[in-house]
Amino acid sequence: MKFHKVKFLIVLLIVALVAAGCSDSGDNSSGNENDGNTEKGGELNIALNASPPSLDQPATAAAATRDTAMLMYETLVTVDAEYKTVPMLAETIDLSDDGKEYTFHLREGVKFHNGKEMIAEDVIASMERWLEQSSLTGNIFVDATWEAEDDYTVVLTLAAPSALTLDTLATTKQAPAIMPKENIESAPAEGVEEYIGTGPFKFVEWKQDQYIHFTKYEDYQPVEMEASGLSGKKEALVDDIFMHIVSDTSTRIAGLQSGEYDFAYDIPYDNFEQLDNDPNLETLLVPSANAVLKFNNVQGIGSDFKLREAINTGLDLDEIMMAAFPNKDFYWLAPGYMDVNLSNWSSDAGSEYYNQNDPEKAKEMLEDMGYDGEEFRILATRDYDYIYSLAVVIHEQLTNMGINSKLEIFDWPTLSQMTENENELGSWDATISGSSIVSTPPQLISLSPSWAGGVNDSFIVDTMEDIELAKDHEEAKELWDTLQLYAWEEHLPTIQLGGFSKVYSLNNKIKGVETLVGPIFWNVTVEE
Repeated sequence: MKFHKVKFLIVLLIVALVAAGCSDSGDNSSGNENDGNTEKGGELNIALNASPPSLDQPATAAAATRDTAMLMYETLVTVDAEYKTVPMLAETIDLSDDGKEYTFHLREGVKFHNGKEMIAEDVIASMERWLEQSSLTGNIFVDATWEAEDDYTVVLTLAAPSALTLDTLATTKQAPAIMPKENIESAPAEGVEEYIGTGPFKFVEWKQDQYIHFTKYEDYQPVEMEASGLSGKKEALVDDIFMHIVSDTSTRIAGLQSGEYDFAYDIPYDNFEQLDNDPNLETLLVPSANAVLKFNNVQGIGSDFKLREAINTGLDLDEIMMAAFPNKDFYWLAPGYMDVNLSNWSSDAGSEYYNQNDPEKAKEMLEDMGYDGEEFRILATRDYDYIYSLAVVIHEQLTNMGINSKLEIFDWPTLSQMTENENELGSWDATISGSSIVSTPPQLISLSPSWAGGVNDSFIVDTMEDIELAKDHEEAKELWDTLQLYAWEEHLPTIQLGGFSKVYSLNNKIKGVETLVGPIFWNVTVEE
């Protein structure tokens, strides 16, 4: 079989997105370069707003897992600052002429945190587990096989070619983290319990509801390539990172101002100006995600399309988004499931059904469908301020439409369990979440066949498969426009509320923080 070489900078999908922030510095980094006066070493104390449900990266799409686990786990390929797909643990990749066979030539001498060298058997075990665990792999890898030619060569064989293969392997949600084979084989059904990767930091301990501790991995083997996004050279320039679980907003802010914390997640938008004007702090405003109202499409009254249609007709999305993001610089209204900045995929299809803001018509629709006051249960959390704020206003608007809305508040891990556990599907009708920026439609959790009960619609599932297996991007984009229109017009698995940026804040002594799919803490130093 003939092959052609895929160069080190592999690009199967060029996505015109630079995750640029809107802080005063005008970029998505801390704005301060490391210089000769900066001492390496020390520790970073980071205030997380929510505890991750797990550190088992392939098993959950939670942002808190992504942002913590990527310190210690790496993947075969990853994304640079422009969301281009580039190798990480693979050194080069060969692609067969028929597009079905990918040969990954692994970097040699890469060691896991337990001292074992990474070889093909570890990659194969990890990738097979990822295909079992992840809800984002779609149909590209159905009947795919992973085989070792030797200790440093792994061959992926697909049943059908797809131009989205490498991009999907580079996903940051439920990322296909490479772990030792024996670690995977000994893991219980609940997930891996020994967190061992190849990244610049290694896991030390997790004190539940207190902190997660990582330390510098002295034997880390960086890629000799300029750092960009999640790719290129990574260096652990601090000795220790403590991810503190600080769900209370005022405690995160007070700790940041006192110097107890060096970096804080999810700063409330009401506090943006206060912290932005503090000479000892810096703020980062970074495009992050779409806010979505996700319906239970499987059980309960949320599975009734007519009810979903009435709710979509009546909601005032500007009022909802303004409640969570009290400045129009923090959010934007757009009907697209894909982020508006992704020129290859952004779509206005179905815009006539977006933000109709007609509560009187919604009341008529409820009456016509025979709605008689059944309870409509919305799950939300205070661990993410924006989710709670969105939920409160949605609850109020539904009540004013005549829907018997009940708002139920849980911590984030509990809420995640309730929406991901099939046995809990009967306990809720809708939930609010963020759908973070992804580079292809099949990675959208809001259209996943498994997330939170799944879309429960064969047309969506089948069309997504057609997108995955389309012969080129033009065909895939036409299919995507058709699918997005159908989602708004015929099914409504979610209501896309709008896009938003997140606010982070850090002390000025911290240098080199970049952001892409969350903050990046390698290549970061602390001034003494």
